[in-house]
Amino acid sequence: MITLPAELRHALDTMTARHHEQDLARAAIQLTARYRQPIHEPALRSAADVAAYAATRMPATYAAVTAALTQAATCVPDLQPVTQLDVGGGTGAAIWAATTIWPSLRHITVIEREPAVIEFGRHLAVSASHPAVRNAMWRRSEIRTDLSRPPADLVTLSYVLGELPPAVRDPVVRWLAEHARMVAVIEPGTPGGHARVLAARDQLISLGMRIAAPCPHSASCPLSGGDWCHFSARLPRSGLHRRLKSAELGFEDEKFSYVIATSGSAVLPGSRVLRHPRTRKGLVTLTLCADGVREENVSKRQRDVYRAARNVAWGDPWL
Repeated sequence: MITLPAELRHALDTMTARHHEQDLARAAIQLTARYRQPIHEPALRSAADVAAYAATRMPATYAAVTAALTQAATCVPDLQPVTQLDVGGGTGAAIWAATTIWPSLRHITVIEREPAVIEFGRHLAVSASHPAVRNAMWRRSEIRTDLSRPPADLVTLSYVLGELPPAVRDPVVRWLAEHARMVAVIEPGTPGGHARVLAARDQLISLGMRIAAPCPHSASCPLSGGDWCHFSARLPRSGLHRRLKSAELGFEDEKFSYVIATSGSAVLPGSRVLRHPRTRKGLVTLTLCADGVREENVSKRQRDVYRAARNVAWGDPWL
């Protein structure tokens, strides 16, 4: 379970409490309808729009980015980023996630289009215990490849490619990779999100970067037949979150696809678990990605390997 930092959770509760719940519910319904479009423009222009987005989507975005960057930190243990560029940063979920994983961060720039979103993100950031979040520079701008941008050790692009016209996605990824030590692209865990991540992966490889996660290789993706690569991050739902989404469960599983690339070296696992492990008496079956997709049966007779298989989770590296 991935939870928001306490100071972020408190600040989010305080900010959303300024709005009538009926207004938030109405805005949440409208936002959901926009997100279901093939290329969506959330248009978070009103204060209620932004508060509804932050209440329903910021925790899930934080969980997905945290899960992805945790894998990145494992595969690139020597990276201690000092600077971060978060593009299309919304209310700041990715900068909160990055500083949780890398306390070394000192300077953060967030590029965001909507003024109301920037204002909300800044208000949340005031409560951060990490000075890089509190002092982050928020720049209002469309995402353009002719936009001046600071060099950054870490570049994050989360849930953004789907909002861009297809023709500009490759140029944007190329622009973001310039002078970056690590680029993280996170998209929804849908066939469309996976396709956008694959295209970004190909672009990053063509620029000479090495894939660090989730793929244990830089060869072509071995999935076929309409299958797609995605992972899941579980997060708790607040009472408001449940009511705005008309949900009964106290948790949510956020499905996401991602790719992490680095200009340096990476410590790659032998394979990665692509599905929930299937457990039967004395046997664990793992679906693994290595240089291809294969299934591995681990029996109780294998002792230490069996114990490891019982503890491994969807998305984890494997031997």
